[in-house]
Amino acid sequence: MLIKRLRGWEIPDSALTPEALFLDRRAVLKGASAVGASLIGGGVLSSAASAQPADADPSASLYPFKRNETYKLDGKEITPEAVNGNYNNFYEFGQSKRIASAAQALKTRPWVIKVDGMVEKPFEIGIDDLLKAMPLQERSYRHRCVEAWSMAVNWSGFPMKALLDYAKPLGSAKYVQMQTFLDPSVAFAQKQTWYPWPYTEGLTIEEAANDLTFLVTGAYGKPLPKQFGAPLRLAVPWKYGFKSVKSINRITFTDKRPSTYWEALQSSEYGFWANVNPAVSHPRWSQADEEVIGTGKRVPTVIWNGYGEYVAELYKGLEKERLFA
Repeated sequence: MLIKRLRGWEIPDSALTPEALFLDRRAVLKGASAVGASLIGGGVLSSAASAQPADADPSASLYPFKRNETYKLDGKEITPEAVNGNYNNFYEFGQSKRIASAAQALKTRPWVIKVDGMVEKPFEIGIDDLLKAMPLQERSYRHRCVEAWSMAVNWSGFPMKALLDYAKPLGSAKYVQMQTFLDPSVAFAQKQTWYPWPYTEGLTIEEAANDLTFLVTGAYGKPLPKQFGAPLRLAVPWKYGFKSVKSINRITFTDKRPSTYWEALQSSEYGFWANVNPAVSHPRWSQADEEVIGTGKRVPTVIWNGYGEYVAELYKGLEKERLFA
């Protein structure tokens, strides 16, 4: 008999949000009572938001993608997944977690991604053409926010390594910089000029080429809801969530470490690496444990968010850097 031994970060499909709950307004209202004041800020979840209709997205017929069985999750107790679509950080649409309704103003077609910098030949490509060129798949990841809460999400998309192969960066490129759209007429918070818009994030080339690094185009077998960062966002599950830049429309290869959004805003609290580390506190709160959204429970945080077997080797020799922030 073949006995499969699950690794500590794996979560079963049963722990993932049912699609019906994810999209069901009434389920969100019901789930809000369980979350209550345990959520950051003590607020009640908004019931106003739902995913964009699948038939509004020309890529909808491609979903669901084939599941990659390497990346699935095991029996960690998590929040009912109805919360996922109504508890989001997307600062372009405000600082509240209840931004899903406002995010519906985002126009995701046409959507062109510019790839430039240190590549063989800079180019621009529409999101639907990019989907045709990539090895599409489905993965389940845990997500840990720097605010000390967590959830699990069933993502669809493609490995970032496939984009690197497609873009053909030069050997001298050391970093990948990613930027979110800039359109204050759609994203009202971008009118606040004291923030360093557009939202910018970055990875080393080695991080970008890691097996876990994933560019997301969908969730729960359908195109990505706008509040999740449609039509293209990053997922790097061993890092705090602010690294997972949303609504990407520019990818630049460079030999200089990018100055990222949160570094520019508050460099004393946020740095480039942002690797999950329970032993290193944020300057204003502990990272030793986390709120599992929707349950009211706190659980111990695991180094690298449980993905150390994939990523620990990336950081040998960097122990003196501020890897957590």
